[in-house]
Amino acid sequence: MATVADIIAGKSSHVYSISPHQSVLEATHKMNRYRIGSLIVMDNDHIVGILSERDILMRVVQEEMSPRHVKVADAMTRDIIVCRTDTSLEDASAIMMNRRVRHLPVCDDDGKLLGLVSIGDLNAQHVTEQEVTIHHLHDYLYGRV
Repeated sequence: MATVADIIAGKSSHVYSISPHQSVLEATHKMNRYRIGSLIVMDNDHIVGILSERDILMRVVQEEMSPRHVKVADAMTRDIIVCRTDTSLEDASAIMMNRRVRHLPVCDDDGKLLGLVSIGDLNAQHVTEQEVTIHHLHDYLYGRV
């Protein structure tokens, strides 16, 4: 059974982050520059939140606030859902679906950030596994085993 560790192993270990003291405008510039949908909010090597596109839309744009003057700490999601490397991909998908999140930080037992898994990562892994299964079934059906 595939785990989150399988996805993390195939990705860069770099996770884009931002300080809670920076502005939402700085965060959006960073998100746009790297073409990403969220930033992990770190304070002294501790995860204190996550800032997603949805957070910015709901807490800044909808409230007609200036992203230049709103701090990341005031717009981020504080209730962070994380998983471990031994979390199965099925469990990670269920967490994302049930909690309606698109990004899942991966931490060790001490809370150290090891990586970030997105819904896109899970979908890509699922497609890869299905392609392998289809290939094996095709070979079996046509006697190429």
